[in-house]
Amino acid sequence: MENYAETIKEFVENHAAGLTVVLVAGAGVLALRRWLAGGVCRSKVRLEGKTVVITGANTGIGKETALDMAKRGARVILACRDMTRARIAADEIRQTSGNGNVVVKKLDLASLQSVRDFAKDIQENEERLDILINNAGVMMCPKWKTEDGFEMQFGVNHLGHFLLTNCLLDQLKKSAPSRIVIVSSLAHEKGQIHFDDINLDKDYDRVKSYRQSKLANVLFCRELATRLQGTGVTTYCLHPGVIRTDLGRHLFPTLALWKRILAMSFMMLIKSPWEGAQTTIYCAVDESLENVSGLYYSDCAPKKVAPQALDDAAAKRLWDLSASMVGLA
Repeated sequence: MENYAETIKEFVENHAAGLTVVLVAGAGVLALRRWLAGGVCRSKVRLEGKTVVITGANTGIGKETALDMAKRGARVILACRDMTRARIAADEIRQTSGNGNVVVKKLDLASLQSVRDFAKDIQENEERLDILINNAGVMMCPKWKTEDGFEMQFGVNHLGHFLLTNCLLDQLKKSAPSRIVIVSSLAHEKGQIHFDDINLDKDYDRVKSYRQSKLANVLFCRELATRLQGTGVTTYCLHPGVIRTDLGRHLFPTLALWKRILAMSFMMLIKSPWEGAQTTIYCAVDESLENVSGLYYSDCAPKKVAPQALDDAAAKRLWDLSASMVGLA
C-alpha cells in the first residue's frame, strides 16, 4: 500500500502540469455544459380544469412539454401526424405523470384539410382551449411539397400553424385568459420573407427556407398579438436552444464526414429535450407573463429579435399572404 501511494505521489509530481490542464479543461467543459443548458421554468402553477393542445408532441421538446403540462393536471391533447408514435408517447406520459387525461388526435400540418378536420374536432368535442402550443416543425429537408403544393418548411412550420391558430381563435377567446405559444428559432435572425417567391421555386436552399419559416413564426406572433389586443388571449414566440432531438435528421446525412464527427462530439454539450422544453413551458404557464404579449423569449427570459422581425408592415403583409394561401377570408 505504501509503495502504491508513493507511486501515485511520484506520478502526480511528474505530471503536475498535465493534470492541471485536464482538471481546468474538465471544469471548463462542465461550466460550458451548464451554461448551454439555459434557464429553467420555476413556476408551480397548476392546470386542473385547463386544456392544452401541443403539436408534434410525440417526441423531443413537444413530448417533454406535454409531460410537464400533464404533471400540472391539465387535459393534454397530443396533435400528431404519426398516430402510432403518438399513442406510445401518450401511454408513457400517462404512466409517468399519473394523469390519465392525455389524448391523441390526428394532425398533419402538411395538409390544410387535416388542419381543418383537427380544428373541427376540437371545436365540437372540447369545452375549452386554454393553451395552444405550436411546436411541430421540419428542419432543412429537401425541396418537398405539402399536400397543397406549398414548400414543405414554410408550409408546415408557418402555414399549417397559421391556419390551425386562426381556426381555434374563437375557442381560445371563450377560454380567456389563454395563451398561444409559437416555437421559432434563433435562425430567424438571418431569415428573409421572399414575398415574390414564397415557395422558393426559383432558388431553393434548405437553409434559406428554414430561416424564412422561422422568421415567419416571429412575425406571425407579433401580428397576432396586435390583432388579439383586449381579447384576453396572449401570444409568445421563442428559441428553445440547440437540442438533442431528431429535428435535424434531414440535415445530418448531408454533412461531410468530418462535420458529422464534430457534430456527434458537440451533441454531448447541447441541451437535452427536457432542457429545451423549459422556455416553451415558461411561456405557457409563468405568472409573470399574464399581461405580456407578442414578445420573443430564450432561456426563460425575453430576448431581442432581429430587425426584420420588428417590421410591422412585413408582418401584416405576411398575414394577408398567408390568409390567401390557406383560404381564410
